[in-house]
Amino acid sequence: MPRATRSTSRGGNATRKKGSPALTPRHKQILRLVAEGLTNREIAQRFGISVRTVEVHRFNLMRRLKVRNVAQLLRQALVQRLLPKNFLS
Repeated sequence: MPRATRSTSRGGNATRKKGSPALTPRHKQILRLVAEGLTNREIAQRFGISVRTVEVHRFNLMRRLKVRNVAQLLRQALVQRLLPKNFLS
């Protein structure tokens, strides 16, 4: 018997570009800071959350983008235009 599927975001606040997975605003924030080279600890301090929470956000982000490491995460973010255009400047 097939399992029921859940929506990809709580409250429907994640926007979706055609062909790209839905990312929550927090995922986008985490992605941008990872791309800037911040560590989990630095990200946690910036948001006032635990390092473990940042790890979970990164894990979920990588799962949604179907990647296994940070290099692949950044590549997918660039390919799917999840980072701002001026990011590479």
